[in-house]
Amino acid sequence: MTMETLEFVIYPDGRVLESVTGIIGASCQEVTAAIEAQLGRVVATETTADYYATVAESATTVTQQQAHGGQW
Repeated sequence: MTMETLEFVIYPDGRVLESVTGIIGASCQEVTAAIEAQLGRVVATETTADYYATVAESATTVTQQQAHGGQW
């Protein structure tokens, strides 16, 4: 299972860069909504490949890795 992480970089001028990894689909927006509301106005967002993936695709990948992991 992939580790879910939120990373924040706070710049001297007050800007905050937020990075989300390991969360599949649009649920990353649900996870970060409350934090973003407290931080202030969101200036820009960029989606990653995880945003467009589905939980089924992620589970299939993990299953395939586990099935072949011990045979090498």
